[in-house]
Amino acid sequence: MTYGDGVSDVNIRELVQFHHQQGALATVTAVQQPGRFGAINLSSDRPRAALFREKDSRDGQVINGGFFILEPQALDVIDGDATSWENEPLARLIEQDQLAVYRHRGYWQNMDTLRDKAVLEDLWEKGNPPWCVWSKDSAPPNEGVTATEPAIAGHPTY
Repeated sequence: MTYGDGVSDVNIRELVQFHHQQGALATVTAVQQPGRFGAINLSSDRPRAALFREKDSRDGQVINGGFFILEPQALDVIDGDATSWENEPLARLIEQDQLAVYRHRGYWQNMDTLRDKAVLEDLWEKGNPPWCVWSKDSAPPNEGVTATEPAIAGHPTY
């Protein structure tokens, strides 16, 4: 499952394999949030900067990258259509120790704003976008993978 607003080079086959190894009902992909602002450490005794780091990726938190692998039973924690996946369902899975975390250290970029869209379009126009892990001469990464129904881990069509 994905939200569809994140662009990444997450290797879905590796993500599925990791999920199966963990034996959890759900796996979320965690990514390093890009640092978007310069960080300033302040002097403790006067109004002066003690250190400045410009947009350091280490300043970002590890966040939900929006790529999940779910067992069908994971859907049982959803009460109904009005339920927000990020709130009660994920909290319930954590309480049940059923949410595994796959740390993705490759490329990830959200597309929530016009600024994000412009960044991604610029990378695409330059001809070598970091999420494009296939080439024109090779088969797409999921060639031969077809699903006649929604692809669910453990489902025969997956």
